[in-house]
Amino acid sequence: MKYRSLVFDFDGTIADTLGETRRIYNGIAPDYGLRPIEEAELPQLRHLSLRQLLDHLGIPKRRVPALISRGTSLLRERISAIGAIDGMHEAIDRLRPHVERFGILTSNSAANVDLFLRANDLREHFDFISSTSKLTGKAKHLRAIRKTFSLRPEEILFIGDELRDLKAARKAGIPMAAVTWGFNSLESLAAEKPEHLFTHPSQFLSLLEDG
Repeated sequence: MKYRSLVFDFDGTIADTLGETRRIYNGIAPDYGLRPIEEAELPQLRHLSLRQLLDHLGIPKRRVPALISRGTSLLRERISAIGAIDGMHEAIDRLRPHVERFGILTSNSAANVDLFLRANDLREHFDFISSTSKLTGKAKHLRAIRKTFSLRPEEILFIGDELRDLKAARKAGIPMAAVTWGFNSLESLAAEKPEHLFTHPSQFLSLLEDG
């Protein structure tokens, strides 16, 4: 395979955390003068970029760090009970022997990710967990990961479920695999023309045919 390192987003890509994240958000939103997210509006939200999402929900940018910090802490209480995306475990088991390094880059906390991976028998597959508290800080971390492991841009692949993941990969100058089972919709991701577009984890195995 031409990619020497695969870097995965966490929430919505590996871990099925989206439902729990909405429950936590709805629980704390009133404390910040924000309205809850109704289930009926979820399909509409899946088409929105990060900026559009914040505008739609009326979340001021200054509130974002506090929401992330509090939400991450509350998620820790439940993270060990959350499962992986259906088919993820099998896909990782089969793909891992063909790649030099597996890593995770997330805006969740490294502690939460570690707890989840251990609870789901996935920790041994991952060489590193990189965390950024900023929703838009992943490009800097992707560049740092590439330099740390002396990788050319074409040798590292970022895998994520959001338009902001695509934006980060482009800013870092590396290829992107967008997955459609997480937050953003197939249509919104496809419109940005990622190098790969997957609708099920089993399709990760098509990467073995490259290179």
